Amino acid sequence: MEITWKDFEKVEMRVGTILEVDDFPEAKKPAYQMRIDFGEKLGIRKTSAQLTKRYHKEDLIGRQIVAVVNFPRKQIATFMSECLIMGAVDGEGDVVLLHPDLKVENGLRIA
Repeated sequence: MEITWKDFEKVEMRVGTILEVDDFPEAKKPAYQMRIDFGEKLGIRKTSAQLTKRYHKEDLIGRQIVAVVNFPRKQIATFMSECLIMGAVDGEGDVVLLHPDLKVENGLRIA
């Protein structure tokens, strides 16, 4: 399905740095809870992600990622998610995070 440029412009993808990562035992599938810094304008947002197959918690802290920040908040088990981390997902659900090639300012928009 094709979308228009106007549709694409509605999706607000931003760069953020992962500050904290915790286990999320209440999730249906293995996942982490994270706090991500999107810079002064957007601040810190929470999310959960099924990254446990490929990433250890300590390896995620300080890593820059790309996330959609203009979805409505979503209740996931006992946790309220405030953004969606972007990643490439294979047929078995294994996620590889999307991230900038070089360190950039938190909050920069992906275009």
